[in-house]
Amino acid sequence: MPRHRHPLTAAATALVLSVSLAGCDGAAASPVSLRLVAADYTVTGRSDSTERYWADLIAEFEDKHPQIKVEVDVVSWDDVDRKVTQMVKNGNAPDLAQIGNYANFAEQGLLYSADELLSIPVYANFLPPLVAVGRQKGMQYGMPFAASTRVLFYNKKLFAEAGIDTPPKTWDELKEAAEKLRSRTGVPYPMAVPLGPEEAQIETMLWLLGGGGGYTALTGSYTINSQVNIDSLNWVKQNLVKAELTGPVPPGQLNRKEAYEAFLRGEVGMVNGFPSLLQTAEEAGIEVGKAPVPSRGGEATPVPAVADWIMAFKRNGHRTEMGAFLNFLFSDKNVRKFAVRNNLLPVTGSVTEDMELDNKHQDLREFLHALPSSELPPFGKTSWAAVSHSIKRNIGSSMTSGGSPAGSLNRIASDAEGAEAASTR
Repeated sequence: MPRHRHPLTAAATALVLSVSLAGCDGAAASPVSLRLVAADYTVTGRSDSTERYWADLIAEFEDKHPQIKVEVDVVSWDDVDRKVTQMVKNGNAPDLAQIGNYANFAEQGLLYSADELLSIPVYANFLPPLVAVGRQKGMQYGMPFAASTRVLFYNKKLFAEAGIDTPPKTWDELKEAAEKLRSRTGVPYPMAVPLGPEEAQIETMLWLLGGGGGYTALTGSYTINSQVNIDSLNWVKQNLVKAELTGPVPPGQLNRKEAYEAFLRGEVGMVNGFPSLLQTAEEAGIEVGKAPVPSRGGEATPVPAVADWIMAFKRNGHRTEMGAFLNFLFSDKNVRKFAVRNNLLPVTGSVTEDMELDNKHQDLREFLHALPSSELPPFGKTSWAAVSHSIKRNIGSSMTSGGSPAGSLNRIASDAEGAEAASTR
């Protein structure tokens, strides 16, 4: 990735921030309270909980801005999107929400755009792939809060026992490595392919991108059942699934969680993984190798990234105060702190560059390097939630003896067409 900073100097940045925040400190006669609903990223048993992150950040913010108070409600990922949706329906939207989807709220005209809230340096610092899917109708409403991407994880011990010297770069090399893992070491899952409903939309996207396709065209229209996508999944089925290289659990029944647990038990030779799995594997005593996700011909192709979003609701009208808080939240120090605490990737260019150059984060370099050129699902489309659900429900059957990639992708494409039509009514 390019090694450059934003052309604004630190002094200019400070001037922009001071001008943008001065109004809120001087204008408010009494404290303004902001309500934030945030998702819980805490890993069980860890002391550096999500609550502690927000408590520390808010305490420091309120010390700098005594006329602004922030109340945070941390909710589990199982419930947070549903809770915010219900609050909006009840006419009680929070000021700020940090959740998984912003598009429906933006479509209803309920959100401030990012340029109404953020200073120019902060606004310009988000990574371009994240900005691209945070937009709706040309305006950015979803501000990226956390991100992750995928690399190929492999078990170094199993690779050595199978006589595999280097990780695969092409799909044919991946198949060859999987055959060696099965024949020489008897590993149960030479290449785990979790297409169960937990996160099938991301695993599917990995293979589609690696084959030169994807979910959407450059114009934003869906290309789900394109011939290149059908060909990619046919390759997976013929060369990995039918060759019995994907393990004892059929891909459509294998969830990401179970695939990762098998990797931690030393039963998986290769799996596409994200940063949080890395630390867990090392704690389990698995010596992990990392490499770019293989593509069909070995060429560099984008890999999927996943992002979570923060958004600002118009209901209470606290635009200036929310802008002050968000500018503080997206400072380098706070972006870096959250990423490091949760084994996730930063969402800004400056912190990504710093972490990639910092030897303390060398284990994350492959992820950090992949993120700026990654591709995200079309979060900005209000139809995406329905399409994602259809992928989770249908794609697994494409790998069964009675199913086909073409049939599954055609069903998903039909659902996408219906969801698109509904979103324009």
